[in-house]
Amino acid sequence: MPLAEARFLVADRIWIAVALLHQQAPDREGFPKDEIRQKMREIGVMEGLNPATVAPHLKEHMVANERPSTGKYQMLFKTPSGNLRLFLPGDYVDPRRQSRRSSKTKQFPNREEIPAKYVPLLDWYSDWSKKMTVNTKGVNYEDDLLIRLIGSGKHIWADEHADEYVENLRREDI
Repeated sequence: MPLAEARFLVADRIWIAVALLHQQAPDREGFPKDEIRQKMREIGVMEGLNPATVAPHLKEHMVANERPSTGKYQMLFKTPSGNLRLFLPGDYVDPRRQSRRSSKTKQFPNREEIPAKYVPLLDWYSDWSKKMTVNTKGVNYEDDLLIRLIGSGKHIWADEHADEYVENLRREDI
């Protein structure tokens, strides 16, 4: 799928560059913003982008543990050294990033919205994030039944805030 024809979001382009950096350097904790930009240029995903649009994405739009301005993505995580890495399940998320609309809290690209040659990165990320979560958090999310339940009921109040949902339950006649 040519870049010009795809709905190829800036956030998805950045995520792809960071994922490729993780693949190339699996032992590194994260990557400086300049290295991420360089990777984007190297693989050609800066094509058609104003470089000034990348900076706010790397600073706050995509970074789960930073205060959001407009974007509330949770695709990257800022490490204690100030580098960025891909978001992992269980990472701290700034509470102001919570959104009732799941599309605003996406953690990785949608398969249909990225060029086909990058789709295998999504499967790689699924495996990598499970492995990294076990290694960095000491928790195996696949083996812990309670942790696997996280988010399982979110469809119940997808169209209303959780507090409104509870109030409506209390109002109903039993």
